[in-house]
Amino acid sequence: MELIHESAGKKLYRDGDRLIKSFDSSYSKAGILNEALNQARVEETSLNIPKVLGVSVIDGQWSLIWEYIEGDTLEELMQRYPEKTDEYLDYFVDLQIRMSKEKVPLLGHLRDKMHAKISASSFPATVRYDLHVRLDGLPRHKKLCHGDFQPSNVIIAKDGTPYIIDWSHATQGNGSADAARTYLIMKLQGRDELAEKYLKKYCLKTDTAIQYVMRVLPIVAASQSVKKKPEEQEFLAKWVNVCDWQ
Repeated sequence: MELIHESAGKKLYRDGDRLIKSFDSSYSKAGILNEALNQARVEETSLNIPKVLGVSVIDGQWSLIWEYIEGDTLEELMQRYPEKTDEYLDYFVDLQIRMSKEKVPLLGHLRDKMHAKISASSFPATVRYDLHVRLDGLPRHKKLCHGDFQPSNVIIAKDGTPYIIDWSHATQGNGSADAARTYLIMKLQGRDELAEKYLKKYCLKTDTAIQYVMRVLPIVAASQSVKKKPEEQEFLAKWVNVCDWQ
């Protein structure tokens, strides 16, 4: 096996036409199995998803086995051809819109997940209350939401087919909340110009008011804060405090 990527608690290996994602003991068995289940459920849509081939224990570590997709991520293409960023961003948004039209009724609900994360956040009770109310005020949709939709999670295969990867956070719910998370991810990466371009394109293509997505941002920021990454906390707190407390 060839180690091709490593991040906190996870390693990705290529083994011929298979991709093996290995988890260390900081990941729960239930969480790993849930990721495989999410991906298997999303496989049943019309989207191009690397197929789950197995779940196993390899060298004492729980591992997920998928099809290996040969190609470049949209992130890599943006870096390689910066002059085509707008073109790639259009493609990215169109793919997200296509994804949001899918229905996967067996997935968990984004609303429930966000309520739980708001409750688990360290913000004061007054702030949490407002966020819960704001979340309950959102339209109740059942669109497929990725939960971490960013250019690095889209692989363009050699034949031009787009594959969406990393479905560990997949839910069904409000598509604008998923867009707000994409925007927030780009902001957290310090890519402000890309984030603003993305949001404008998404809102234009979906006929969504930018103010509507921005209204969801404090909820998304609060849910992100439970990851407790020190370098993100001050930034996220500013977004959460955009709310007008009454």
